[in-house]
Amino acid sequence: MAKFKLNSDYKPSGDQPEAIDKLVKSIEAKNRYQTLLGVTGSGKTFTMANIIEKTGKPTLIMTHNKTLAAQLYSEFKSFFPENHVEYFISYYDYYQPEAYLPRQDLFIEKDSSINEELERLRLSATASLLSHDDVIVVASVSANYGLGSPQDYKEIVQKLSVGKEYGQRALLMRFVDMGYKRNDAYFDRGDFRVNGEVIDIYPAYNEELAYRIEFFGDEIEAIYSFNALTGEKVADFKEITIYSTNPFIVSKDRLARAIKSIEEELAERLAFFKKEGRMVEYNRLKQRTEFDLEMLESTGSCKGIENYSRHLTGKKPGETPYSMLDYFEMMHGDDYLVMVDESHVSLPQFRGMYAGDRSRKEVLVEHGFRLPSALDNRPLKFEEYINKAPSYLFVSATPGEFEMQNSAVIAEQIVRPTGLLDPEIEVLDSDNQVAKLHDEIKKVIQRGDKVLVTVLTKKMAEELTTFYNDLGIKTRYMHSDLDAIERNQIIRALRMGEFDVLVGINLLREGLDLPEVALVGILDADKEGFLRSTTALIQTAGRAARNVNGKVLMFAKNVTNSMKECIEITQARRKKQLEYNKKHNITPKTTKRALDTNLKVEESGEIYNRASRANKMPKAERQKIIKELKAKMLAAAKRLDFEEAARLRDEIAKIKKL
Repeated sequence: MAKFKLNSDYKPSGDQPEAIDKLVKSIEAKNRYQTLLGVTGSGKTFTMANIIEKTGKPTLIMTHNKTLAAQLYSEFKSFFPENHVEYFISYYDYYQPEAYLPRQDLFIEKDSSINEELERLRLSATASLLSHDDVIVVASVSANYGLGSPQDYKEIVQKLSVGKEYGQRALLMRFVDMGYKRNDAYFDRGDFRVNGEVIDIYPAYNEELAYRIEFFGDEIEAIYSFNALTGEKVADFKEITIYSTNPFIVSKDRLARAIKSIEEELAERLAFFKKEGRMVEYNRLKQRTEFDLEMLESTGSCKGIENYSRHLTGKKPGETPYSMLDYFEMMHGDDYLVMVDESHVSLPQFRGMYAGDRSRKEVLVEHGFRLPSALDNRPLKFEEYINKAPSYLFVSATPGEFEMQNSAVIAEQIVRPTGLLDPEIEVLDSDNQVAKLHDEIKKVIQRGDKVLVTVLTKKMAEELTTFYNDLGIKTRYMHSDLDAIERNQIIRALRMGEFDVLVGINLLREGLDLPEVALVGILDADKEGFLRSTTALIQTAGRAARNVNGKVLMFAKNVTNSMKECIEITQARRKKQLEYNKKHNITPKTTKRALDTNLKVEESGEIYNRASRANKMPKAERQKIIKELKAKMLAAAKRLDFEEAARLRDEIAKIKKL
């Protein structure tokens, strides 16, 4: 029986069957690296799902930001409703890491706001990995950060079976050791309660189900799950396994050894500061660490416990920390798969994580805010990450140098199931580029289509917008100074026909799914750099790939290597797509994407517009807006739209300052 069952009304088509077959064979041949090069709109996610089903391997899917991770999680949940699809990203709504600025002698205390739903989803992911074979975990870069030992986490469990005897007092103490707390008044995740010979426990990783354990003396008579909100019974069980509330929870023996190890390191570091005559650092470190040790001894945890992870896990200085990959490895050995979505962005981000984290912590250690072992609470180095898993699949429309050079197989997915072609690319002299583009824009908007224009600076975006508006063309600009709510409003307004031309910078490369766009104008295309690299140009051109009239205009004095490569790649793709359409008698049609009728965008926008006038409002009105924004923020977090939730939180903070 297959581990994974793909649920979809569609069958692989276009280039998908060939790509799936090629990649599955490569993975089963135990090649470590393979790449799926798929153009925008070619159904890369569907191909990934088919590969998981055919290989039957537990899979970790990683991408570079929370928004894409949430989108992938939603898609894979619908693809595999009968399997265990989990979500693992940072559980912070807001996170300010501790830091020290020596020049100002300013210490910035760690400040964070934990999202309880995200924390639950993370625990659900680790618990599922230890309980099931059919697991897909969709993760952000958080999966590369240090976690507690998977072996310790596996051992800190409590199995309960009907008919077996358990001393109730010992069992309750075991739950406390696992991080659960008694709460007979308000029953929530991570709590247990006792009523005579009945114990209820609400696992920290369950969404709504708690367990009721009924005793007769010391013998368990019945175990069943129930809805924690309504109390309604759901299902009976012969046996259950309860996992701890935190991957950093360790046994009493391990904790005792960790405390002794921390004390030894503290003594050594204090001796160093004393010898150097640095008494400020000496006293700072002594006071801070001794307080943490007291908390560890009395409660088994402390604020910033992750900084002592090396001692808690028994790792040696400099040794690779445990991460999500180790949980896969412990349960599945070399029989699991890592997929890296948008690898051209994700891999460079994974590569840069270690250095940034290291430089901040080195300052903290040097000035006595942390022990040197805090340096081992870190993300994986790129070399550690990329050589850890048995199989990697890199997925991108524009794979980077690493993927292209190291992949045993590169499967191309060029043909779109819709029959749409890559847009035509035309190069025009950049003299009078604004006027030339204006003439082309008029032709496009007469057909009822829309235009994207990419420029190099914010100032030019604003000035170009003013210039075109003066000429009677409805134009707006979008750059990083605008809040997420404003950006959502602008994109929605473009699709609704409130204006015709959107001017931006690098925000136009990824994530904009606008089938109404038939023309992309790239000004100063020959200015080589990040915004005009081959990858950036291909991604930008792809914004016109969802419209049957799609066209790209590059304005330049010279054809750079990046432009040349982009044009050659696009022409080769168009040729293959045309041949496929002709062979299968397919007539391309513009992608139809219904305008989101969910009122949340409009409502949030209305609240935002009112909030922008908050400084002129009475206090009572401002408080009303805060209440409305908070409700929207919580709703956004619940549906995993964390970017919008974060921006709404920022708006609340702005109004509170008034």
